[in-house]
Amino acid sequence: MTENTRKARGLRAIHLTVLPIYLTTLLFVVGPMAYMIALSFMTRAERWGVTAVFTIDNYINIFQPIYLNTFVQSIRLALLSTALIALFGYPFGYFMAKLSPKWRKAVSFLLIVPFWTSSLMRLYGWIIIFRANGTLDGILMGLGITGEPLRLLYTYPAVVVGMVYVLVPFMIFAVYSSAEKMDWSLVEAARDLGASRLQAFLTVSLKLTLPGLLSGVILTFIPSMGLFFIADILGGNKVVLVGSVIQEQLMRSRNWPFAAALAAMLMLMTTLFIYLYRKITKVKDLEGLL
Repeated sequence: MTENTRKARGLRAIHLTVLPIYLTTLLFVVGPMAYMIALSFMTRAERWGVTAVFTIDNYINIFQPIYLNTFVQSIRLALLSTALIALFGYPFGYFMAKLSPKWRKAVSFLLIVPFWTSSLMRLYGWIIIFRANGTLDGILMGLGITGEPLRLLYTYPAVVVGMVYVLVPFMIFAVYSSAEKMDWSLVEAARDLGASRLQAFLTVSLKLTLPGLLSGVILTFIPSMGLFFIADILGGNKVVLVGSVIQEQLMRSRNWPFAAALAAMLMLMTTLFIYLYRKITKVKDLEGLL
């Protein structure tokens, strides 16, 4: 057997190995996305389904004030949720990396355990907490902090709390994975050179864990724009996200082309955020090399 024959067989073996990955990607990623984009340019049928008539009216309708306000509200909620998630998740993940291996495993286990339960069931637990005369009201009135029920359920703060609760583990693990690989001797060196704890954190720790923080932002910001079931359960009809509009167009209005256009626009926005993230991290990597 010649060398060229062996190389050819090796290449064929590699292609056969990665073939399932390509097929899975085509069937479950590229295929549905292509169908969604094609559907967004079709026309809604008068009674049921769609007709293969090309139109851009679905995208033009997105710029109506009612739908633009939905996008703005979704982005505003995503920004607020991501900021709070970073505020709580970054310190948690950072100091989690400083624990002993035994405590790291214990804390990681406690963070993973909630994922064994349906997120819907966990959100219904927040209904018990937030409802009038519920658990939170009972504690606050028992301590004399409030004199009457707060009625937090079906409000904007309740939705924000639900977003933070569901997504904060992703920020914690992203920051933890970055802080765990950090060379802590660099922090000690900065302290030995006269830097305060805050200066050492800002100049060394924060820069070294910034990729983890940015990864956590992407992992939390993008899903928070589409987790409409949290807004439906904890916000009622008072907080409407893009995902809620897409669901309404699919299930009630049966306007599948417009729902596809909304989904395509949301996908375009998330793609833009990922592109910006890659640009920022690439610049940070170049700065580190210099």
